[in-house]
Amino acid sequence: MPDTREFDLVLLGATGFTGRLTAEHLGRRLEGRDTRWAIAGRNRDKLEALAAELPGDPAVVVADTGDLVGLLELAERTRVLASTVGPYARHGELVVQACVRSGTHYADITGEPGFVKLLQDRYAADAERQGVKVVNCCGFDSVPHDMGVRYTVGHLPDDVPLTVRAYVQGKGQVSGGTALSAIEAIASRAGAGSSSPSSDGRRAVALPARIHRVPELNGYGVPLPTIDPVIVLRSARVLDGYGSAFRYGHFARVGRLPTVIAGVGAVGTAAAMASFGPTRKLLEAVVPSSGEGPDEKTRAKSSFEVTFIGRGAGTKVTTRVAGGDPGYGETSRMLGQAILSLAEDDGPDVAGVLTPAVALGEPYHQRLIELGIVFEVVETA
Repeated sequence: MPDTREFDLVLLGATGFTGRLTAEHLGRRLEGRDTRWAIAGRNRDKLEALAAELPGDPAVVVADTGDLVGLLELAERTRVLASTVGPYARHGELVVQACVRSGTHYADITGEPGFVKLLQDRYAADAERQGVKVVNCCGFDSVPHDMGVRYTVGHLPDDVPLTVRAYVQGKGQVSGGTALSAIEAIASRAGAGSSSPSSDGRRAVALPARIHRVPELNGYGVPLPTIDPVIVLRSARVLDGYGSAFRYGHFARVGRLPTVIAGVGAVGTAAAMASFGPTRKLLEAVVPSSGEGPDEKTRAKSSFEVTFIGRGAGTKVTTRVAGGDPGYGETSRMLGQAILSLAEDDGPDVAGVLTPAVALGEPYHQRLIELGIVFEVVETA
């Protein structure tokens, strides 16, 4: 992409809860460097107040996610544009459309399957023709899982069928924006990928969603209905190293059976409420307001850990990916490094609507390690 554009990168939605954390991360990383960057949003006064607090001297651009003309003007000014404005089903499509039409790389932190599928259906072909990377799910949804499976299969044979199961545990609170996005995702109930084989014939499919005992972890695996397995399977269909066939299961790691029962009931209730108009409005009314989220003290006590158990041809490997506050601290840093990777790294030569593992590859993996996110082999047998 030509360097003649005014900015190397722009962060849209910078005054929101996660947007501010991302802007702070970028400011710290870019202070004293020649990178040209800007923060963008609807309210100039809020943007200018934030810019005055940030290191790195960002410019300020006013833009609205509902104004396609303004978004086109913004996209044409930058090489990379990232958005933290959700729910993405309501506020995301025009941003992507502007980036694809302008030849501008794009990244977000959506966890909404319906939104990702819409982008695949409407913009994948044009993005590929334009040489544009549209990279969804660059936060806790779905970086630890997508990059963690990529890391895990790297320790397994490549010429046999492979199976990986991921077990997720963590503690932390959600912001209003994330809660609304989750409700949007449950309500849409739309998949974000197909089960078609890759170009070399490898088929990647999901394992049955069943509660099961996990002796290695002294607990239970409970099916986790997030976008993460869809993203992992999309990567598995196009990347080398995922075996001659690939199966993936995505589960919450739970220690006690009563907790399993309570958790299943809570998820079922939320899903039922989100799927029906009147009760969905009730659900939206009780979640925090958009832009609200946990304070710094709470985030400092939060953490996540994903254990991957991979098998193939008699080989078993257990790996671990772990970090701090999953919803905000690490999500903002994961997105920040994804933006910087798109702007600075010599990453994979691909284009289209892509997953983090496909679009960003090994340079991004190294950036995550430099952040302090743990990727380690626990056991090989």
